[in-house]
Amino acid sequence: EVQLVQSGGGLVQPGGSLRLSCKASGFTFDDYVIAWFRQAPGKEREGVLCSSTSGLTIYYLDHVKGRFTVSKDNAENTVNLQMNSLRFEDTAEYYCAAKRSCSGGALSYRYWGQGTEVTVSS
Repeated sequence: EVQLVQSGGGLVQPGGSLRLSCKASGFTFDDYVIAWFRQAPGKEREGVLCSSTSGLTIYYLDHVKGRFTVSKDNAENTVNLQMNSLRFEDTAEYYCAAKRSCSGGALSYRYWGQGTEVTVSS
């Protein structure tokens, strides 16, 4: 059974940092990309970035470049999303998702984590 289990998130002040993790099981980790999406209240889900199988990070949102980075721990089948210099507008429910390639939007992803809330507030 394919599972993506998320952890991390929470409440942070503007300018602060948080790390989200996505632990995968049930498939060959090296063969799948892990993408991060987010959905703010009242808004559509949007892609944040995708960590490709080759280790390349593809950013879908220009304004997270330089603030959000992703790392993979192949031994733990985990992808970590490090979010620094957080802003009010980063407040959202964050989801990890997996499939074979980074192409395509949210609807093309079959496997999803349960979501984790990130709130940036003073």
